[in-house]
Amino acid sequence: MQPIFVNYIFLDMNSYFASVAQQEEPLLRGKSVGIVTVDKRGACCIAASYEAKAFGIGVGTRREEAKELCPDIEFREAKHDLYVDYHHQIIEAIELIHPIEKAHSVDEFSIKLLGTARNLQNATELGECMRHSIAQHVGVAMRCSIGLGTSKMLAKMAGEMKKPDGLEWLTPQFMPQKLARFKLGDLPGIGKRMEKRLIMAGITNIKRLYDLQPKHARKLWNGVTGERFILALQGHYIPDPETKPHSLGHGQLLSTTNRNSEGARLVARRLLIRAGTRLRRGEFFANHLYLSGKCEINGRCSHSITMCATQDSFELLKLFAQNWPKLDLKKPISIGIMLGGLTHENQHTADLFEERVPSGQSNKREELCSTVDALNQKFGQDTIIYGEKPKIITKYAGAKIAFGRIPLKEEFRD
Repeated sequence: MQPIFVNYIFLDMNSYFASVAQQEEPLLRGKSVGIVTVDKRGACCIAASYEAKAFGIGVGTRREEAKELCPDIEFREAKHDLYVDYHHQIIEAIELIHPIEKAHSVDEFSIKLLGTARNLQNATELGECMRHSIAQHVGVAMRCSIGLGTSKMLAKMAGEMKKPDGLEWLTPQFMPQKLARFKLGDLPGIGKRMEKRLIMAGITNIKRLYDLQPKHARKLWNGVTGERFILALQGHYIPDPETKPHSLGHGQLLSTTNRNSEGARLVARRLLIRAGTRLRRGEFFANHLYLSGKCEINGRCSHSITMCATQDSFELLKLFAQNWPKLDLKKPISIGIMLGGLTHENQHTADLFEERVPSGQSNKREELCSTVDALNQKFGQDTIIYGEKPKIITKYAGAKIAFGRIPLKEEFRD
């Protein structure tokens, strides 16, 4: 038999939020744990331990329903700053064995293999060494599933095949039969709409998808994404495309106290201040401000503002005050803000009438904003505030872990 080679290890932490709780509180180990945004009636689980999953509890299960399914379940509030701290501990533990290529989320990591490390046996040993390093240096409750593959996609899918604490591999020699239990919607990158489109095109199972020609896939996906997807599924090495940030923003489900026009305004204002701080930290200018909301009465509404490129929170707040009434919120449920048209400082071109010499250099008010950022970092959140703030402040406002975004540690002190 010819030797088997892989290009990637994909490491996925199991029930990450719940595992962190079990690591922090040893008495929770082996017990059903549900992680909720707030420890109140009506809250939904955003994560569950494997012990809780055995009772049918998962993401979206309401606290009361979870209690009916498993009377002994323990609930803990989400601690995003703690999850980010553990994220960095896990990276350090993995990199004692091998450098990480990319952290895809707070609990998923890919490792690119070279040379003799590509041999399946060597790669398997490396993966097990990483697992051991995490247990030794981060904690015994921090379990992970490991996937090996010739492409990053196959390595990720292999990691899904044996959870928790498993190790599996996928290579072209054993494809697509090794994926027989997968459905189209199980594959990363195929949502409900794409699945329907594939079925309408006669591609109803994994084998037909696997046999698809890359050019045909390009047509089905309406772009090169389809071609890249099929090549990765077939096991080819496909490097990640270079990406540049075009926008940043925050959204928040409003608490009962803030579900009114004034409460929504103050929360949105606070989120905008957080976004302005992120803008300066990333050394970006923005030329677009987007306000949005979801309401009980008039559904979703939004308003956009084009502006001179800035990283000045005072300017952003002035534009916010002028344009917020145009959003017309009626019984708001959630709100969001976004800063778009991002340009890095070294690529910024100053407007003709700006007090900015040379281009990309902060003006006096932006320097003042940076001083406020530094003081809040040193002495704690809200040491200095830009005027108003909500009566009820949701924990982690503007610094929550989101899909594909890991907040910086500094964001929890902004």
